[in-house]
Amino acid sequence: MSDKQEIDALLDFELLKKLVVGIGEVSEMSGVPTRKIRYWEEKGIIESENEGEGTTRRYNYLNIKKILLIQELIEEGFTLDAAAKKVEKRINHMNDVFIKLANASKQKNED
Repeated sequence: MSDKQEIDALLDFELLKKLVVGIGEVSEMSGVPTRKIRYWEEKGIIESENEGEGTTRRYNYLNIKKILLIQELIEEGFTLDAAAKKVEKRINHMNDVFIKLANASKQKNED
């Protein structure tokens, strides 16, 4: 896959909204064991999109991103709690920036 195709996928918001993956797939792709993912969810660090009791846990794009970032920080020596706080702060900051960009773009289109 070319760099342009990878960037296009990251900008395909409809695709990202539909991207919901089972816990086994997340574990396989990220290298984070399912047991650890469940533990992080129990601690409230990530959230699954459970459809009911006894169903497979499924994770959306945002939570997969959190899993990847937290694991990376843990590998760099952060504790789980410190990594989770840092990732949450980073995601909130990115969200704020994208809201400002969206508002600026909307205002520019209205002018």
